Amino acid sequence: AFLGPPEVNISSCLNCINVTIKLPTSHLIKDEKLWSLTDIYIELYYAITLKTRDGEHKGPYKKITAEIFSTVIEELYPNRNYCVSVVVTASLNKNSIPSAWKCVTSDSVAQQDYYTVAIAGAVCFSLILAVALKCMHAGGYILQRKSLPPTLV
Repeated sequence: AFLGPPEVNISSCLNCINVTIKLPTSHLIKDEKLWSLTDIYIELYYAITLKTRDGEHKGPYKKITAEIFSTVIEELYPNRNYCVSVVVTASLNKNSIPSAWKCVTSDSVAQQDYYTVAIAGAVCFSLILAVALKCMHAGGYILQRKSLPPTLV
C-alpha cells in the first residue's frame, strides 16, 4: 500500500514559509473505527522538498507525532518564489506519494513596513482632520447653532 499524498497548505511570513501538513487518510477500519496512520504505524516521518530558482533541496526526515502539524522553513530570501512538496513514510512502509507542489512568495521587511506606514498615515490623517473640523466648529465656521444678529447681516 502507498502512503500519501498528504494535504499541504503554505503561507508566507517574514523571510520564511509556514507549512501545515495533514496526514493522508487511511482506509483501514478496525472495531468499526477508521484508523489513522498514527494508529497503524508506530513511527511516521515526513520530509519537505523546497524548490527554488536554484533547484530542489530535500530536507531531512522528521518524526510525526500528530495528524495535523505545522513547521516553519526559515532563513529564506525575501520576495522570492518558493515551492514545497511533502512526502510521508513509515518505518514499515517506504512506498510514498508526495504531495502536489504548493508555491508562495516570501514576504520582505519592506512589504511589512509599507503596511505599517500606510496604517499609521491613515490614523494621523484622521486625527488631523478631526482636530481641524473641531477648530472650525469652535470658531463658528461650520455647524453654527445661533444665527447671526440682524445688524451683522
